[in-house]
Amino acid sequence: MAVSGGTETQPVGIDDLLERVRAGYRRVEAQEAHEAARTGEALLVDIRYAALRERDGVIPGALIIERNELEWRLDPQGSHRTPEATGHDLHIVVICNEGYASSLAAASLHQLGLHRATDLVGGFQAWRAQGLPVEPVNG
Repeated sequence: MAVSGGTETQPVGIDDLLERVRAGYRRVEAQEAHEAARTGEALLVDIRYAALRERDGVIPGALIIERNELEWRLDPQGSHRTPEATGHDLHIVVICNEGYASSLAAASLHQLGLHRATDLVGGFQAWRAQGLPVEPVNG
């Protein structure tokens, strides 16, 4: 993303980009995400790569979609969508390891019309630090 400053375009640093995309939606804390998933109000989507899931475990019930497949799997109109991609009104909470990549992913989902997409402040590490459920990958 670049910002126009007259006739030339200025690059945007990642910190500014994160601030801008996060201003476009309300992020959620771990406890809120847990409650929304528990009551069926939100779909948790873990975008961490396999090595992190194997090292740290997974959130029970979270849908695993690695970042490079996210848009294809969650676009309700896409030919490669997952069965959970039921419509544009789906409340999705994207979870990465620490809450950075998930912000950019949520913004990308907004561009696909998934206007209720958000991300978890602090990512999986915040979830785990709150003592919320985690299970081993093979468990």
